[in-house]
Amino acid sequence: MTLFGDAKRQAALQKLRRIRSRSLLDDVHLWHLLRTAAARSTMPSVKLSRPRVSYADLQHAPEDGRRYELYDGEVFVVPSPIPLHQIAAQRFAELLRDYRREHGGLVFISPIDIVFSEFDVVQPDVVFFQRGREHLIDLRQPIRVSPDVAVEVLSPSTERTDRGRKMQMLARHGVREYWLVDPADEHVEIFWLSDDVYVLSQTAASSDLARSTILPDFAFTVRQLFEL
Repeated sequence: MTLFGDAKRQAALQKLRRIRSRSLLDDVHLWHLLRTAAARSTMPSVKLSRPRVSYADLQHAPEDGRRYELYDGEVFVVPSPIPLHQIAAQRFAELLRDYRREHGGLVFISPIDIVFSEFDVVQPDVVFFQRGREHLIDLRQPIRVSPDVAVEVLSPSTERTDRGRKMQMLARHGVREYWLVDPADEHVEIFWLSDDVYVLSQTAASSDLARSTILPDFAFTVRQLFEL
């Protein structure tokens, strides 16, 4: 069956054109993703709901310079970061690289895909894999294993997601520690995983010492994240 060879499928696609939401805008690139997903779908439920976009769809879509995440097949466009956001993320990655030199492990900074499944894909600002897990990562392929640590630098446009469905997804897939960095108030929150749910371990202000719950000896003064 071709994409437009069936009247019901064509009607469904016309409905999809009218979709307007915060995460799926009327955009040529996003419409390409939806059309590709609809073409691959053989389920009649496409008449009632938006088709799920897969990681394969993202890989085959035209490159447009944007960052995309998938939440159960729903596309979320990640806004470009402001300079302070980039400074904090880069500084956090530098601190983890310093830690890696003594303790081992691997550090990656966004944009990089963490592919939990074909329909669940996120791009945390920074991720860290502890020593002994390096062999699980093929440096020539997308990462398909959960990191030990994920870091998100908050912004007004992403905070709801970072505290909501992204946090839930990371917990569900076993990311052992989750850091939220707030550049506006210069503080961090550290969560550790307990029975598939994140528990707040520490809230640290600018002059406080923030300490990892799972990385031995990884600690720093929060203001270091915001120093030029």
